[in-house]
Amino acid sequence: MTFPAFSLYRNAHGRLVYVSPDGLLHEGVQAVRAFPISDPSQGVSIVSAEGHELVWLDSMDTLPPQMRQQVAEALASREFMPEIQRIEAVSAFATPSVWQVLTDRGPTEFTLKGEEDIRRLAGQTLLVSDSHGIHYLLRDAAALDRHSRRLLDHFL
Repeated sequence: MTFPAFSLYRNAHGRLVYVSPDGLLHEGVQAVRAFPISDPSQGVSIVSAEGHELVWLDSMDTLPPQMRQQVAEALASREFMPEIQRIEAVSAFATPSVWQVLTDRGPTEFTLKGEEDIRRLAGQTLLVSDSHGIHYLLRDAAALDRHSRRLLDHFL
């Protein structure tokens, strides 16, 4: 297995720094997934603070363990998308409505402004946006329990 010729490290201020194969330093870079929902383990780009791609990684598996950990941490700090596991209750079957849900990060409550804030991505995968712009992933609507599916059906 060959490792990339570039390097990544955190500077004294905690910012991620990319060092290109020719020695150029780029401070404040970010890791961005190409397909964060459908294929999160493949296709990661390291982009400059200005948004220009510096390097493309087909898979993070090609990175040495320490660099892979740094990229994973950068991705985690950038991405926040709780997964809905159960819909406990909705305040009304018209919008706006307050949803009480159980996510992979614990129970929460959010306001759904309109039915258009529930988007179908692929198959049974849905993306739900709350009134504050936070996105919740519902990976498989068909796999929800009966109570949750019945509540969700009112909005689809």
